[in-house]
Amino acid sequence: MKLSTDTLKNMIRAIKMTRPDEIGCDDCFDQLSEFAELKLAGKSPEKAMPLVQDHLNRCGDCREEFEALLEALKELKVGI
Repeated sequence: MKLSTDTLKNMIRAIKMTRPDEIGCDDCFDQLSEFAELKLAGKSPEKAMPLVQDHLNRCGDCREEFEALLEALKELKVGI
């Protein structure tokens, strides 16, 4: 399998950005509801949970899950 130059550059960039203390998708997903609740409460979840924020910055799938959860929670709070 031959990889394109752009693919190789993206892979190298991702490796360089790897942190020894970063969390994976499963850990991030387990903490999303707490992160979203902090956000809705007007607090700074990125300061309280920096590893989750870092993961959301790097992972489009988890970021989409977070945004969907946040919207759903907003709708629930409006309906109450």
